Amino acid sequence: MAGEIPDLIAQERTGTGKGAARQARRDGMVPGVVYGGEQDPLPIAIEFNGLLKRLKDGRFKSTLFNLKVDGHDDVRVICRDVQRDVVKDLPVHLDLMRLRRTTKINLFIPVEFVGEDSAPGIKKGGVLTVVRPEVELLVTAGDIPEKIVVDVSGMNIGDTATISMVDLPQGAKPTIDRDFVIANIQAPSGLASQDDDEEKDPEDVEVIEGAAERGDED
Repeated sequence: MAGEIPDLIAQERTGTGKGAARQARRDGMVPGVVYGGEQDPLPIAIEFNGLLKRLKDGRFKSTLFNLKVDGHDDVRVICRDVQRDVVKDLPVHLDLMRLRRTTKINLFIPVEFVGEDSAPGIKKGGVLTVVRPEVELLVTAGDIPEKIVVDVSGMNIGDTATISMVDLPQGAKPTIDRDFVIANIQAPSGLASQDDDEEKDPEDVEVIEGAAERGDED
């Protein structure tokens, strides 16, 4: 089931060219173009502060948006490029691409962990360590999963959860071609230190003591 796709609000630009782009920036907007989808390119402008916040939040280029422009039907888009000022590193232009429902795209999908209350390793004091809170998947634009679920209820201390253990949505596949780790259960620090002490060889201690005694005799 597809998750909720965030809206990206824009307005259509009435003019094109460098002059119109500079005017948009003076008005506190970032000019851009929407292309693809067998339609004519659409010049747009997006509110600067809102765009800057989304860029700082991360994953902007790998997030599918529902583009809303007055006078036009909503359309799903993904960012293909953000041009920045070479000195200030602030956005000055962006390119958005329209997507069909059957288009395959790479997106980062959040991971939800369930079964922590019943996991034997956690009951023993172990700690669930999340290696990947998001997983990049190749998905269909019309069927984007809201999340993937990892069940850790059977995991003990030292166990790992890998991508091969996850039931992925139909049609989705990882972009990494190996069985990578998503999370593991580690021993608590106190227990780990105790185990290290128990692994020391008593004979090593005796040798050191013996060497000290021989030093006293000299």
